[in-house]
Amino acid sequence: MQIILLEKVGSLGQLGDVVNVKNGYARNFLIPQGKAKRATKENLAEFEARRAEFEARQAEILKEAEARKEKLDGQTLTVAQKAGEDGRLFGSVTTGDIAEAAQALGVEFARSCVRLPDGPLKALGDYDVEIALHHDVVAQVKVAVVRLEN
Repeated sequence: MQIILLEKVGSLGQLGDVVNVKNGYARNFLIPQGKAKRATKENLAEFEARRAEFEARQAEILKEAEARKEKLDGQTLTVAQKAGEDGRLFGSVTTGDIAEAAQALGVEFARSCVRLPDGPLKALGDYDVEIALHHDVVAQVKVAVVRLEN
């Protein structure tokens, strides 16, 4: 299916690009999320008429992501979990736990923004974690997993 991108989508393209994607990806994700529209003559004409509005909105989103990155970059987020004597956790530290810890700093983001390439954290220690606030804005934080004191 041919679609017009209404914002930058990581692996597809930039704002305004007309791309071909699988029907299910377009119908079930891109169009309902407001990231794209079908590439019909009417939608292309409407997009060109409102292009400046879309570009301004994307610039605002990028600016907001940069501001959140300034608050987060280089910070240490502390997460307390129950752990055994050997330092292994009873459970794990997930993306949701990291997003909750960031709320204490006053920065809100979806847990899907947290990148844990090796999966959930399962031991005590310090870990470097990336938080993708936008396709072009990635904050680096340190997550300190400490023992929860009873």
